Amino acid sequence: MRMCVGFDLDMTLIDPRPGMIAAMDQLAAETGLALDGEYFAANLGPPLDHVLRGFEAPEERIPELVARFREIYPEVVVPRTVALPGAAEALEAVRDNGGTTLVVTGKYGPNAALHVKALDLAVDTLVGDLWATGKAAALTEHGASVYVGDHVGDMLGARAADAIAVGVLTGPCSREELLEAGADVVLDSLAGFPQWLASDPGVRARVR
Repeated sequence: MRMCVGFDLDMTLIDPRPGMIAAMDQLAAETGLALDGEYFAANLGPPLDHVLRGFEAPEERIPELVARFREIYPEVVVPRTVALPGAAEALEAVRDNGGTTLVVTGKYGPNAALHVKALDLAVDTLVGDLWATGKAAALTEHGASVYVGDHVGDMLGARAADAIAVGVLTGPCSREELLEAGADVVLDSLAGFPQWLASDPGVRARVR
């Protein structure tokens, strides 16, 4: 079988923080709720409904808030988003090694796809709306032997799928937090991923 490598999206492959701040602040202005865009962008990872509950948004308003954020997203977030250093090279390294690329993200799938298209990322398959151990379903279905992410939730997902868990320090979590959550290796950024992929013998041993 061909090697499949999975990647998280926010703060692993892309940096959407400026747009996330603007979108959440716009939602706050429209609703009058105390939604903190700066805090939200500094702690990306959990699904939007979890974030809104953390801001103590009324439970009965969560569905409408999620829907409105998703409406705002394409025009406010996507144009402000950039690929993180090493992202294109990491995806290409998988291709160069005969593998396929899979993005598994907690983000709403259609909006995640807009980022992939806008930044011309070499992604073969994208699955959205999965978080933490929930990501294991997609990783297992697509036979991912490696999963790369910036959040402890990503490490939990990789472990649940029996995939090699690769952490990157471009998100909100420290090296210690990622290791404690089960990371097999932690890289400073995706810039170090191609060399790791080429040199780690365990990757091919885990191909499914």
